[in-house]
Formats: sequence, C-alpha cells, structure tokens
Amino acid sequence: MTDQLFKKATEYFFTKHDHQVTKDQHSTPETSNLPRIGILGGGQLGRMLLQAAANYPVTSYVLENDPECPAAHLCHHFTLGDIRDFDAVYQFGKGLDALTIEIESVNEAALEKLEAEGVRIYPKPAALKIIKNKIAQKQFYQQHEIPTSEFLITQNKAELNLQAGFLPAVHKLATGGFDGRGVQLLNTAEELPLGFDAPSVLEKMVQIHKEIAVIVAVSDQGDTALYPAIDMVFDNRLNVLEYQVAPALLPEKLLWKVEAIARKVVKDLNSPGIFAVELFIDPNNNVFVNETAPRVHNSGHHTIEANYSSQFDMLWRIMLGYPLGSTRHIMPAAIVNLLGETGFSGPAVYEGLNEALGTEHVFVHIYGKKETRPGRKMGHITILSNEKQELIHQANRIKHLVKVIS
Repeated sequence: MTDQLFKKATEYFFTKHDHQVTKDQHSTPETSNLPRIGILGGGQLGRMLLQAAANYPVTSYVLENDPECPAAHLCHHFTLGDIRDFDAVYQFGKGLDALTIEIESVNEAALEKLEAEGVRIYPKPAALKIIKNKIAQKQFYQQHEIPTSEFLITQNKAELNLQAGFLPAVHKLATGGFDGRGVQLLNTAEELPLGFDAPSVLEKMVQIHKEIAVIVAVSDQGDTALYPAIDMVFDNRLNVLEYQVAPALLPEKLLWKVEAIARKVVKDLNSPGIFAVELFIDPNNNVFVNETAPRVHNSGHHTIEANYSSQFDMLWRIMLGYPLGSTRHIMPAAIVNLLGETGFSGPAVYEGLNEALGTEHVFVHIYGKKETRPGRKMGHITILSNEKQELIHQANRIKHLVKVIS
C-alpha cells in the first residue's frame, strides 16, 4: 500500500470510529433496558463514581452547569443545568430510575417531588434536608441524643456579638459552606467581627485529640456495613483534609464507641446510601459527632485501592440492588490531597508525579480540572503499606514532593 493510500485509509478509519463513539454515547436503544441512574453534580466525586460504574450494567446521567467538569466525558448522557434549580433537577430526574448527589447544595424540593413520583433518591430528601443545613443537623443530634459539641444558634451578627462568654467557638454558616468555606474560628471577643451575618451555628470548641471518620453503607433493606475508622489530619490554615491514615489505631473499646455512635447517626437518618460521619475524640476519650456527609466522601478515597469494595463501588451496589460489598482492608492506606498551591491560578501543572509514582504502592488520581487556584482540590494520592510509620513518612514526603502550580 502506498503512503498516500495508507494515509487515506487511516483518516477514514479514525473519522468513522470517532463518529461511532460519539453516537453510542448519546443514543439509547442499546442501553434502554438498563437501569438509568443520575448524578447531581459533575465534580471529582461524580468522576470517581462513574469510574466505578463502568463495572456494572447501568446507563449513567450527569447534571452539571459546567460542560468541562471532571465527570462530563465519563457518563453516557450529560445535561447542562444548575443542580440548585427546581426545574433543571426535576426535568433531569423524572425519566430516571434513581438519583444520587455528589454535593449537598441541590434542590431538595425537586427531589421530594421526584421521590413522590417513584424515583429512588440516595440519600432520601428528608435526610438530605437535615444534613445540608448545619442548624438542622446540630438540632438532629441533640434531639436523638447523639453526642455533639455544645452549640448556640445565631441569626445575624448582632446575636453573635452577644455571645462573647461562649468563646472559644467555631462559627459555621447554616447553608452554603463547603471545604472549609463558611467556617470561622473565634477564640476571643476581638474576633467576633469575623463571624457571619447570617443564620449560623456557634459550636463550643472541643479540645481535639483525634479526628476520626467512619463511612457507613446502608441498603434499601436497611442492611449496614461499616468501613474501618479513618484517622484524619487537617490543614489548619485551609481547614481541609491534609492526609489521613486507615485504619485508625484506637483502643478496642473506644473504637466500639465510635462505631456505635456512627451507626446511630445513620440509623436515625433512616435513609439508604453512603454516609461519612466525622467525629472528634478529646483527651479524655469523649466522642463528639462533628458533621455528617450524606454521600461518598473525601475521607473514603483510599478505599479505591485499599478495600475490597470501594465507597464508590458500594454506592452502585446499593442503587442497583446488589448485596453490599466487603469493607475489609486489603492493606492499610494513607491519602494525600493534592491542593492548588498558594500564589498559582491558571492551567494546572503537576510537579513531582514521576517521583511519586516511582514509590512502591503509590496510586495517583488526577481529577481532570483544567484550572488550578489556591486550595482547590485537584487530585489525591493513595499510599499502601503494612507499616503505619511508613504510611505517615510517605504521606509527608509526597505532600512536599507533589505540587499543583500553573
């Protein structure tokens, strides 16, 4: 074959192949008999959910207002729309069998209408309504006798200014806060002007010895499975997870206490799905629930490599009606979040990945966000080892080795 004929044949093949792929992604006859499940939100959690969905017979749908979001190219059907808008959520969901979320800031009124019309929602809108409002969430813990830090409710800054005697405390916006935003530490009366002039929770500051997360899976039948507890280390400057180690090393009786509290939180929410319960342990081994997330969560990313059934795999099992998977560890793990470096905004550049991947049992997850900015979650790295000290050593090494700049 001449070079010219070969070139024409190659161009024809790839042009035809590209057309077929595009057509298959947006047509339904071949997949019309499969369960149709939608994800509200197209960020990194949606991306990792879709990566796990590839193992199951399911047709996936995503609603997001950014056509270049991390999940857009991985789903069968992408819809451009605002997950906070009633009509957008309702129209997106009414033809589906089930819906889940990757962020709490969705229109729950549309979810309630869809649920009434027979669409299965994970989590149930009633549970989401409690969790997405921090005032309602704290009141829920109080009403169900779930241990949580002492708190007050402030409707505006004038009410906050009357609470100098309650300090030191943490001021949290009732709605809209996420990844450290909408949270303000108030140690002294002089810092009260830093608080929020909107409905918020003022939580008495707890002396923290450990921060723990427990991920709980609940099926439609009420069967539950707990993942081993996770020890979290936070970046106090950005108030986001810096790295974590799993399983957490806790005395047996304290671990039982932590797990019992996490189970009670999820049982009282009365909803199937995946829940991440975050807890504080003080120096006297008192346990307090900090917050609960009604979805797959940053604290569970290590489960992709470290556990037999990841949190993402588990949620598909729940939504598709399969048995719950095994939550047992294959190996202990640590994860490091890759955050945008301070002083850099623009097209993302990743430094140090080659060196990181040269380390045994290291796995890189880049979220596909084109633009970086300070503190933005751009990816995570998982490290596996049977030695806890090795996990901590490598987590600190990789934290300083891998940088996201522009």
